[in-house]
Amino acid sequence: MGFNCKTYLNSYKSAAPLAVFRILFGSMMLISIVRFWANGWIETLYLKPKFHFTYYGFEWVKPFGNYTYLLFVVCAIAACCVALGFKYKMAIITFFLSFTYIELMDKTTYLNHYYFISLLSFLMIFLPANAYFSVDNIFKKSSFKTIPKWTIDSVKLLLGIVYFYAGLAKINSDWLFKAMPLKIWLPSKYDLPFLGDIMQQEWFHYAMSWSGMIYDLSIPFLLLYRKTRWVAFALVVFFHVFTRVLFPIGMFPFIMIVSTLIFFDAKFHQKIIDFIKNFFRLLSFKVSTRVIASEKYNFRNRKIVIPIITLFFVIQLVFPFRYLLYPGELFWTEEGYRFSWRVMLMEKAGYTTFTIKDAKKGTKFVVRNSDFLTSFQEKQMSFQPDFILEYAHFLGDHFTSQGHKNVQVFAESYVALNGRLSQPYVNTSVNLYKEKESFRHKTWILPFNDEIKGL
Repeated sequence: MGFNCKTYLNSYKSAAPLAVFRILFGSMMLISIVRFWANGWIETLYLKPKFHFTYYGFEWVKPFGNYTYLLFVVCAIAACCVALGFKYKMAIITFFLSFTYIELMDKTTYLNHYYFISLLSFLMIFLPANAYFSVDNIFKKSSFKTIPKWTIDSVKLLLGIVYFYAGLAKINSDWLFKAMPLKIWLPSKYDLPFLGDIMQQEWFHYAMSWSGMIYDLSIPFLLLYRKTRWVAFALVVFFHVFTRVLFPIGMFPFIMIVSTLIFFDAKFHQKIIDFIKNFFRLLSFKVSTRVIASEKYNFRNRKIVIPIITLFFVIQLVFPFRYLLYPGELFWTEEGYRFSWRVMLMEKAGYTTFTIKDAKKGTKFVVRNSDFLTSFQEKQMSFQPDFILEYAHFLGDHFTSQGHKNVQVFAESYVALNGRLSQPYVNTSVNLYKEKESFRHKTWILPFNDEIKGL
């Protein structure tokens, strides 16, 4: 086993796949940031709100007012430099830090693919993605034809974890045996050309649920096997384009499509590089040819890099299962739900009101949430316990600062999950202002009156 591991770590492969991946990743990130800005979402999501929901331990991460635009400029420039392979190490570190900061500014905007991009950009800090076909090669006057095979395989492994864990998460009774939440979502697509009628059919809801589960579980292995790779890629394109038509999930489908190209062999990626070279020649761009091509790229700090990446993947394999440490139904409490590749598995809606009470006098009044939250924030807050708790503390601090005495904050909440009737969600007798956020189970969440079996 030790010999095999050593042999693997010392095996080399063409640098072309990682170079193409770098170009596509950087380009997609640049497009995503420009799109985010152009749609006015910086103002809507980060500047307009009076209050921002934060991640536990990252309460200090806040928008910079109008300077938040500068943060996006830095992130966009870094993405462009990553694509070009210009000052790559500095560029990818800057991109990772700026993008992750943007992701952490408001928990309301959490999406699985934002988390995926943060993880991927962190991983790329340790990969020689600029070893071949990069601007750095021109300035350093050297490039490398081959790189350690594990550097390419590490990207494949991360993609495989995302897909496979998303498939495991779909092995639950709501998804497979009730076709939930697709049975709720798909009928609303009645206006789609050619597909509107079929979206109303129950058999189609079940077909989509089961095929989605099978797709996620099998696609990493189909991409790894050379004989099924093109069929698998066709499925990737079809699946992500189809989901993009059905759901407003932004750039994520396109990011996943271009990412899976790394599973193809080096000749395929070399053709892409040759095409780019020819394209620039047609545009009369002159690129220096005084670049010495070396055979192998050698890590200077391999004894440090490999343990870091090993620990990174151990965390990725274990972290999604942290929900097992909590009692109760995962979809109900959502303790351990985020950062576990549980993609679009539930339709949850709620209605939550807050009452401010004077503990000594007994006087009380109900808060109008729209005075403090945007409609999007209020919607997300209404059914997520950590949002409810953080908002309760914000209200307590706010009204205390306004001169109210002996402030207590109580919540009355009703939540519906995957088509079930709504039921009480929060213990109305608990003063949430006294409850502290932590990684412990929130005992003030009322029990779920049903059972969802599965992983």
